[in-house]
Amino acid sequence: MDFTNLKEHYHELLDYLREEENGSERPLQLVRGNIYWILENEKHNTWQSYAEVYDDRVSKLGSERYKRTLKATFDTIQDFDFYGKYPNRNGKNKNRGAYHQLVPEFKEAINVYKASAKLCDVKESTINKQVSAASCFFFAMQQRGGERLDCIDEADVISFFLDEEGNVSKSGSYKDMIAAVLKTVAGWKEKECRAILAYLPLIRYKRKNIRYLTQEEVGSIRMVLDDDGSGLSLREKAIGKLLFFTGMRACDIAGMKLSSIDWGAEEIYIVQQKTGHPIVLPLTAAIGNPIYDYLMEERPESDDGHLFLGKFHPHYPLKAATVGYLSNKIYAKAAIRQNKGDRRGTHLFRHNAATSFLGSGVPRPVISQTLGHTDPLSLEPYLHADLVHLKMCALSIEWFPVSEEVFSL
Repeated sequence: MDFTNLKEHYHELLDYLREEENGSERPLQLVRGNIYWILENEKHNTWQSYAEVYDDRVSKLGSERYKRTLKATFDTIQDFDFYGKYPNRNGKNKNRGAYHQLVPEFKEAINVYKASAKLCDVKESTINKQVSAASCFFFAMQQRGGERLDCIDEADVISFFLDEEGNVSKSGSYKDMIAAVLKTVAGWKEKECRAILAYLPLIRYKRKNIRYLTQEEVGSIRMVLDDDGSGLSLREKAIGKLLFFTGMRACDIAGMKLSSIDWGAEEIYIVQQKTGHPIVLPLTAAIGNPIYDYLMEERPESDDGHLFLGKFHPHYPLKAATVGYLSNKIYAKAAIRQNKGDRRGTHLFRHNAATSFLGSGVPRPVISQTLGHTDPLSLEPYLHADLVHLKMCALSIEWFPVSEEVFSL
């Protein structure tokens, strides 16, 4: 996820909350604290949605009441970041974002993009992100005096991407969201949009360091998942094996139905909640046996069609946050990742599955298909931890003058 918009405008939300809450500090403190937490931790994570951010945030919390409070807080942050909406006292949202302050031509450009994107079945969350970025861009152009697309020149565009010191302040992905809107709107105002696209600067994409699982940690996890005396329930083992061997997202595991498993064809069929696209995964013995054990020995009697259910009556289906909590229990049983600030959660399993496939020489298109990526570039972050192939690119230092003392340290 790109939090550039939130980083640049969150103070507007905080100012609004100070005015609206009539002296009540609690909503302001919750929003402010969690925005700070997001911005402090974004460089250590590979979040793809606010749902994943929330799951990561609550994975270490015990109070269900506080989790519900945080859910409302994260909804407020997401609505402001994506839609420019401000909460009012009734819990509804006021439209005070950049889009609602645009002049008619800029607003029409956004409307043209939204209508076209919906016809092309672009995911709603993607539309919202791109609308938010483009609205902020157009509003900045408007503040510089331009109220038509043909009034925007190169100096205007460049100013949007630089801070007061002249340093690049926007990310490459943020620029791409603006470009996506302009390319779509080019069918309506081709000459003007093509000119603005040509003014967009080249921005180097930032790469995040991902705290991947080491081989020792992988070994500890496998030992715990295979150990009958580990203290993990059959449900937790089945979920752990799905995470470990398939890299499935927590929301997809929580959404699995009994009908998702074709025992005869030895396949798992799901429709991804994030993309809406179906994927088919092999039902290997390493996955199928733990699921079968759970179904036969531990799953409560219920008419609910979900595969994994809660232990207590009325046995509701699991939520993605619960899957995240169970993954942290696996880390605890394996005695890894227990220090403050250590990266945990379900995405580490997904990352480990991807790097394991890469290290074993599995073709990238197959990996993308297995993980359910709709964009081939989504695999790029995982390449940074493909140590097997990265070591093959290492250069020898034998021809460089290095003091013997270096090797004696």
